[in-house]
Amino acid sequence: MPPRLDDLDLDIIRALQQDGRRSNVDIARDLGVAESTVRKRLDHLLQDRVINVVAVPRLDAVGLPVHTMIFLQIELSSADATVNRLASLPNVRSMTYTTGEYDLIIDAVFADNEALLRFLATQVAPLDSVVKTTTVHVLQDVKAHYHWRVPHPEPPAVLLVDDDPDFIEATRIVLERKGYGVLSAPDGESGLQAMRRYHPDVVILDVMMESLLEGLNASWTIRADRDLQDTPVLMVSSIASSEYAESFPTDEYVPVDSFLCKPIAPDKLLQEIERLLQRKKQRRAK
Repeated sequence: MPPRLDDLDLDIIRALQQDGRRSNVDIARDLGVAESTVRKRLDHLLQDRVINVVAVPRLDAVGLPVHTMIFLQIELSSADATVNRLASLPNVRSMTYTTGEYDLIIDAVFADNEALLRFLATQVAPLDSVVKTTTVHVLQDVKAHYHWRVPHPEPPAVLLVDDDPDFIEATRIVLERKGYGVLSAPDGESGLQAMRRYHPDVVILDVMMESLLEGLNASWTIRADRDLQDTPVLMVSSIASSEYAESFPTDEYVPVDSFLCKPIAPDKLLQEIERLLQRKKQRRAK
């Protein structure tokens, strides 16, 4: 099983991807942690072979400007001998098993086209297990593997289900400033459709929409649906201060994770969303 990486591990990896020569002190300063913490984490990342810190030379600078990809169909029954033979050759930068028409892809570099021809004639053609080859010249690297960066995780998505456009817009601003992704729906039915399509991390659900207890009915549907029932639901409403307060069923179980009365202070809303996300994360970790 591969080691589990936390956010700090990933931040250290991202820092080294930008500059593999960065010192532990520089990385620690940028990440706001102790140098010893970075050093210990980096030791584990190297020992567990999560990362390798290497030099990647420019091909023309080392006299190997001809960059090729060689696609091979081989007899898989004798693949090991073929793979080991080709992988040992100094011109081969990498080799990958693939599915589809070809079984192997070789990334190889050469001083000139004559060297490539000799390689194909003397190293590839004599192998009995090779059925078919196709060779292509790489004209330009648009994005090499060492240009790739570990992506940051997608921000948690919050679905707002409310028929009040002012509440939707004000809440959207508060959430997006904190980095959340925001979806919205004007009624219970479209909210359920959005949940099934986008699988938000949290739902903020109004009680009164087109009908008096539409949000409450939607919450029952959420809890009865196996694909939706684990989504935290924060119910919000001004019903407690309205003439319809007595219609809300306070004497029975309401299938939501939390309830807040409108108007809601932004800090309180953010605090409650974070609490629900943390609780969801803890449940999944068990």
